[in-house]
This record gives sequence, C-alpha cells and structure tokens, in this order.
Amino acid sequence: MSNNKINKETSCMDDYDQNSITTDQALEKIFDAINPINENELIPIRESLGRVLAENIKADINVPSGRNSAMDGYAFNKKDIPLEQTNQLKVVGKSLAGNPFTNTIKQGECVRIMTGAIMPINSDTVIIQEHALLSKSETEITVRHDTKPNANVRQAGEDISKGDVVLTKGKNLVPADIGLLASLGLSKISVSRKLKVAFFSTGNELRGIDENLNDGEIYDSNRYTLHAMLSRLNVNIVDMGVVKDDKNLLAKAFKEANNRVDVLITSGGVSVGEADYIKDILQEHGNVNFWKVAIKPGRPLTFGNLGKTLFFGLPGNPVSVMVTFYQFVQPALKKLSGDNASLPLMIKVPCISTLKKKPGRIEFQRGIIEKDNNNNTVVKKTGAQGSGILRSMSDANCFIVLPLNSNDIKPGDLVDVQIFDGII
Repeated sequence: MSNNKINKETSCMDDYDQNSITTDQALEKIFDAINPINENELIPIRESLGRVLAENIKADINVPSGRNSAMDGYAFNKKDIPLEQTNQLKVVGKSLAGNPFTNTIKQGECVRIMTGAIMPINSDTVIIQEHALLSKSETEITVRHDTKPNANVRQAGEDISKGDVVLTKGKNLVPADIGLLASLGLSKISVSRKLKVAFFSTGNELRGIDENLNDGEIYDSNRYTLHAMLSRLNVNIVDMGVVKDDKNLLAKAFKEANNRVDVLITSGGVSVGEADYIKDILQEHGNVNFWKVAIKPGRPLTFGNLGKTLFFGLPGNPVSVMVTFYQFVQPALKKLSGDNASLPLMIKVPCISTLKKKPGRIEFQRGIIEKDNNNNTVVKKTGAQGSGILRSMSDANCFIVLPLNSNDIKPGDLVDVQIFDGII
C-alpha cells in the first residue's frame, strides 16, 4: 500500500480554507491599494445627480435671505396682543411672496401675509388664518388664540447662514442636494470625473443572448448584471464582451485594458480548474494582492492591479458575481471616485426561516425583509441559496449576513441584515 498523501486543493464548496482571508482583511487590502482620483470637471447642477463633489460648498447668502412667514395668516407685533384679553387688529395691507408690504406697521395693525412673504417692518409674529376671525368688511381681525412671539416666522439664515459649509468634498449628490445648490444660486459645481470601468466574461460555454444554445452552453447573464450595477454607480462603462478560455486571448484582453481604464472586472476563470487562467495572467502582467476570501458565495475572488488599473476577478456563478460586486467592488469604486460614503449599514432583525450554516465562512444569504401580521419587522430567506440561482437575488431586497463562525439559524433568532441600497 502506498504511503503517498493526496494533496487536495481546497474547493469553493469547502467551508474552511486556510488560504482565504476574511472580508474585513480583503476590504482593508483593497482600500490600502486605492488612491482617489484627483481629476475634476465643472458641470451644471442638473447633471450632477449621483456625482461626487470635488470641493466644499460654502454659502454666499443667507437662506432664507430675510425673515418670512412660514404660514398663511396675519403678521403683527406680539406686544399688541396681551395674554389677558382678546384683541382686534386693523388690516392695513398684504405681503405676498415676491411682493412684500413695504410700510411699517403701527400699534394695533396687522398685515395679511402668505407663506414665504417677507415680514413687514415692526412685525414679529404670524397668527395662522384659521385662528383669526376676519370682519365682514375685511378690514379687521379678531385674534382668537394666543400666539407666542416669533411664532410661524422663519428667521433670516435659519436654514443656511452665509459662510456655512453646506456640502462637503466627497459627498455623493442626491436630489435634495441639487435643490440645496439651487437655493444658493449655484448653476455649476466641480465634481470628480467619472471612472472608466471595463469588464468581460470568460468561458467557452458562454453565448450571447441572441444566439441558439447547444448542449452544455449557457447565456452570458453576468455581463448584463455587471452593466446594470455599474450603470447605477454613474461610471463610464466599457463592455469587452466574452473572452474564450484561452491564455493568449485573455492576456491580449488584459493588455488592452492595462492603464487605459481605471478598473477592470472579469467574471469567471478565477477558480482552480484547468482552464482558469486569470490569476496566472494577472501575476505575469501585474500584481495579485489576494485571490481567496472566506465568504459564501464568492470565495474565488482575485484582487490586484495592471499598472494603474485596479483589477477584480469575480467568480463565474451569477449570485457570486453580485455578492462580490456589492461587498467589494462597489465600495472600491466609491473610494476611487472620492466618495466618502461609509459601508452599508446592518440592522438586527428576527429571522423566520431556518438557515443552514457551517463555521468557516461569512455567508451572504438572500433575504426578504418585511412586516409580519403583527407589524413587526422580520426577515426570511428567498428560497434555494445556490450560487447559480439568480432568482434568489431577483426576489431579494437584502442580504442575511451570517458571521464567520456562526452555526445554523433557528426561526426567531436575531440576524444581521444588510438592506440593498439601490445597486442591486
């Protein structure tokens, strides 16, 4: 009998692999390798949604610019309405937004005022119209409710004071930010240039969606998934198509992307099969930082660089592509663009499903977070959790994140939930 030992390469199906690094270690290595771009462009604010600010935005004006009414009603001086009695005030004019009352109100007088209109001189309070009784002649009101001084009045600079930093460098602009910029009278702003991201799929079995399938062939869904996720990140996209499992063709594709794009992403060809060349080619033409992460799905993940081009070699299974993109590529692209956003938040929620789990890898199971019959927030799995079951991602609105050393989850157990933020 032979005493020779069989050397077994750890499979992506195994739960423990001593060569794998943790997700935290992987993110640390990725972030350490990234220097945010320093190229900016000046664009109209209407085109700035989803872009990253390249400089702090300071207010040159107060917002609002002057004291104005927060309600429709009547403006007066609170000293004219003692607490111990009901008072009548003479209506001496109107103040409309864009057409203010320019005279000074006197004791015992008030002005009809609309929301947003400038407060008349010598007035400090607005009583809403429902709390004032207008005479038939419309020349006098009776104040029927007590009102505190400065009630229903927005002070100058209450929202923004001149000189305030209202938006900081690295802010990814959302719709409210666009309105804020407009309120400051800004028509153009400086933002980081868009990243240029290229990607391709590898595999002899892959076919285009317009082609007929033969035995053993599949449609290439990964390129369409990657294109969709990248589109939501507001980057310039280069689709390099499908590259066969041929070392020379793959090397040619690497050379084409080298230093010509900011990031190159591949799917497939990063495992331990005979036709998986990606890691070897990266070692020949660039640098390999790591190539295995202790996660499920998605262990065979390669990260490195081709010159100044960052490289992510994602697994070939469709769900693994989405998980690894969401957990590693997305935060990397954000940091590279100068985006100062933090990593996705996680919340603890009771799980109503039984989840199978062995220690050794952090798992990102696909879940649905919802309200139960008692209006309590709960989460459940989407069904079968195989790395090739893309339906599990389509049905999901969150990841159920199971820690590295956790075991099975029973119904009622609290679990960490990472809610999708729009990329998936």
